Amino acid sequence: MPSPNHISFGISLRSEHRKAFYESHKDIAWIMIFVVFLLPLFGVYINGLLGAALGMCISLVAYFFTPYLAHKLGM
Repeated sequence: MPSPNHISFGISLRSEHRKAFYESHKDIAWIMIFVVFLLPLFGVYINGLLGAALGMCISLVAYFFTPYLAHKLGM
């Protein structure tokens, strides 16, 4: 794995990097568990099937981009 100071966007999307990030940031991992499972249910409650699909897409994007954004923000 490259040095933590030089992590590109493509590297941050790899499963090894994502796994290492979530294992070292347990509090963020718990938040993402709730986001991934509850956002689609919230979408169903608000807007039916379209809301569920949108909630699923948003939660998956958040799951994949959180390690990169946390690195850029210096967490």
